[in-house]
Amino acid sequence: MTHSRTPLAAAVAASVLAVAAAPQAVAGDEEKIARGKYQVTVSGCNDCHTPWIDGPNGPEPDMSRMLSGHPADFPVASPATMAGDPWLVAVAGTNTAWSGPWGVSFTANLTPDPETGLGKWTLRNFVDTIRTGRHLGRGREILPPMPIPMYKNFTDEDLEAIYSYLQSIPAIHNPVPEPLAPAAPATASN
Repeated sequence: MTHSRTPLAAAVAASVLAVAAAPQAVAGDEEKIARGKYQVTVSGCNDCHTPWIDGPNGPEPDMSRMLSGHPADFPVASPATMAGDPWLVAVAGTNTAWSGPWGVSFTANLTPDPETGLGKWTLRNFVDTIRTGRHLGRGREILPPMPIPMYKNFTDEDLEAIYSYLQSIPAIHNPVPEPLAPAAPATASN
């Protein structure tokens, strides 16, 4: 009889040890997520990836749509027309669509929505995107105003913390359009 209790006692002891160890793992994740939140905040990610609204003190990020990218319900059909010098870039009122010589870029949905955001992305996809300046590390070029030349200098630990934070925020379903090509150059008529 004593022999049959030994496996049961071992299983109970293993369960107790696993439960006791779990809070430490969560605490580590919480620290990483907090570090990622800090980095997202000081890097200004909300400045472009969170749609802006007109608040009581003027334009401000709409935190109910935090990091959800260019709003699907704010269509932009063509690049802005600009008078030329000294203007180079135009920005939509949401601060999520940017028009310039490259065409129109729309800020991405950084929430963990699996269909329209980063929900299906792996850490490797995220790191490769920032390091290469290409979507998923191999696709289309990441366009202005995304400061890839600066962000690619984040350490691997920084990017893992940012990714962990982005995976922890509420998912927002928001399909962001693909970039638009530059406007055709105007032809001079004589």
